[in-house]
Amino acid sequence: MAKAPRKAETSIDATTADLVAVLVAVTEGEPKIMTIATALPSGPFQFGHRSLQTGLRAWVEAQTGHPLGYVEQLYTFADHGRTGDARAPHRISISYLGLTREDQVREDSQAHWSGWYEYFPWEDHRAGTPPLIAKIVAPKLRAWAKSAESTSVQKARSQRAAITFGLDDRAWNEELVLQRYELLYEASLIPEAVRDKRAGEAAVPGRAMISDHRRILATGIARLRAKIKYRPVVFELMPAEFTLLQLQRSVEALAGRTVHKQNFRRLIEQQELVEETGAMAAETVGRPAKLFRFRHGVVAERAVAGTKLPLSRS
Repeated sequence: MAKAPRKAETSIDATTADLVAVLVAVTEGEPKIMTIATALPSGPFQFGHRSLQTGLRAWVEAQTGHPLGYVEQLYTFADHGRTGDARAPHRISISYLGLTREDQVREDSQAHWSGWYEYFPWEDHRAGTPPLIAKIVAPKLRAWAKSAESTSVQKARSQRAAITFGLDDRAWNEELVLQRYELLYEASLIPEAVRDKRAGEAAVPGRAMISDHRRILATGIARLRAKIKYRPVVFELMPAEFTLLQLQRSVEALAGRTVHKQNFRRLIEQQELVEETGAMAAETVGRPAKLFRFRHGVVAERAVAGTKLPLSRS
């Protein structure tokens, strides 16, 4: 009788591929992400999966009970030494961005919705520059810059900190989410860097995640902040009917910046992105607000320029 084949052991030289989902929703003007404990929904790509995306959809639905709608591939991460375990097999993380609404999480699931600014508190500038940048981030980055051995490296580090975090009177660029996270990692100021390098001090607030998941989340936030400026993807996050103020608050939540109200409404109307439903919002303070819906036909009619985000720079 032939012996059954031995199960192959996982070698530290092996490479595995994980499918990771950055699943985003906006609820009452706050951006949320779906998490499972300290991780994003994820699972290994298996031979039974017809494609990478079908594999991702299968894992997310199995883990959360939440079917995926809009999905696009983000980035493939293949760096060594960013998992916290040097003995673990080399993992390739293939990440995706999914847009949905905060509902349909299975009751027996460990998945839950978390505010994404809990992970990146320095990214929310809707009420002005977060105090932690001046109190913690800037001093720590300046000390890190000065710790370099050569003057040229000190200068390069200082310039990089100023550009990414809007220091020294430089403008804040809301799209540099990943660059800011990577800078804090390089300076060993966040828990993931302390874990991976076994050195430094987790001085900057923000919830940590396993492996490279907060880095992947930063990539998803940056992609979405850029994308809402030239594609109407924000409507994937909106209910079927909404007020213009709800739409504005959702855009501001994603961008982490306020927008100029009148300019924003003018642009939405000029691009013919929405149409009136004829109904009024039931729960509004003061004058009743009109309800609108997204004009799906506009996508087929022409190339849409997104919301263009008339951000307030004050």
